[in-house]
Amino acid sequence: MTLIVILAGGDGRRIGGDKPQRLLFGESLIDRSIRIARQWSDDVRIALRFAAQLQDLNAPVLLDVPLISGPLAGLACALRAARADGHGHVLTLPCDMPFLPSDLLPRLAVEIGEHGAAVATGGGHVHPVCALWRADSQDLLPAHVASGQRSLRGFAEKVGWVAVDWPDACFANVNTPQDLAAAERRLASEVED
Repeated sequence: MTLIVILAGGDGRRIGGDKPQRLLFGESLIDRSIRIARQWSDDVRIALRFAAQLQDLNAPVLLDVPLISGPLAGLACALRAARADGHGHVLTLPCDMPFLPSDLLPRLAVEIGEHGAAVATGGGHVHPVCALWRADSQDLLPAHVASGQRSLRGFAEKVGWVAVDWPDACFANVNTPQDLAAAERRLASEVED
């Protein structure tokens, strides 16, 4: 079974804060992410910056590794948890991409091969928050952080990654109130179809 860790430790300033709790079609973004993740694994956890950031979650919480910023801190705690629990891989997902493809994990798992990571791409964009990582890539993380780099894409390059492509619409991101409204309209149109 693959460990899935939903990255939810950001501030969400562009949307006015508390992004994971924002409602989309009557469901919080974090609950939607958990529901999507559970189609692939029963071991779903949430990476947060601090424990009180979100309450009443329907999944165990991991805390971002201190002294690392951004999504890389969430990946660091995810890799640590995967290795500690004997998982060979960890799938990271953001809490703010509500339209992830249903074949995300299966395709990434097929394509990872001997690579350190299989990363979702779409429309010429790389989405390293949606990636399957080898747990042993944790060994390369200290040197990456020590070099001053904080980018997930940079770390994917360090571990050796393969791109796995989908339509870009699968990775629509909810960062602003306008993005949330557009996602609401998209879901409403899908329900009508």
